[in-house]
Amino acid sequence: MLESLTVQTAVESASLMTLLYVAMLSFILSTILALVYQKTFRGLSYSRNYIQAVVLISIIAAMVIQAVGDSLARGLGIFAAMAVIRFRTNFKDPRDTLFLFASLAAGIACGAYAFTIAIVGTLTFSLAAIVLYLSPLGPNQFFDGMLRFNIPTKAQEGSRLSSILHKHCKAFSLITLREIEQGNRMDYAYHIKLRKGTTHESLLQNLKTLDNIQQVNLMMQEATVDL
Repeated sequence: MLESLTVQTAVESASLMTLLYVAMLSFILSTILALVYQKTFRGLSYSRNYIQAVVLISIIAAMVIQAVGDSLARGLGIFAAMAVIRFRTNFKDPRDTLFLFASLAAGIACGAYAFTIAIVGTLTFSLAAIVLYLSPLGPNQFFDGMLRFNIPTKAQEGSRLSSILHKHCKAFSLITLREIEQGNRMDYAYHIKLRKGTTHESLLQNLKTLDNIQQVNLMMQEATVDL
């Protein structure tokens, strides 16, 4: 059992080697979770700050559990101190919350010397996330970026627009359509996936050949990873 690697498991003050082992294992397990999240993420942008938070929160949880130990007084004191902190970050995707909670659980398990539970639980969660990502329950397609432009309401270039998108995009999906300028123009927003060998510059150049098209913007996924 991995728990036998520690000299003590229920003493009030752990040894330095034990503390280092707990912190290092917490870091390794949370890093695995962060890498799995990054590899299975599908969307227009992900936050590197969030990925770092997934890694760091595991170490914080392990430190808190180590500080509490078997002392009820310490537990109540730390609970009161932590209650001062208010986390107001809203996660739009429940999957983000689950990865953060998994990292927190790994840190708690390491801090409580339940190393086998921490390792098996982290690997099982990671494997399940990968299997779900590759299964029919996962995303069936993903996009490279978002294309936005507007054209006159009565424009007669719908067929040319469609041919340009089919020529340059492997897949595209209209996500928003709204009236602007008192209904004189229509604003379009598409999720797009470029064909292999096609550049976004060529797509923009072809779109600008359309008459009366304005405010052509293409936001690629690679440019939004830090948002």
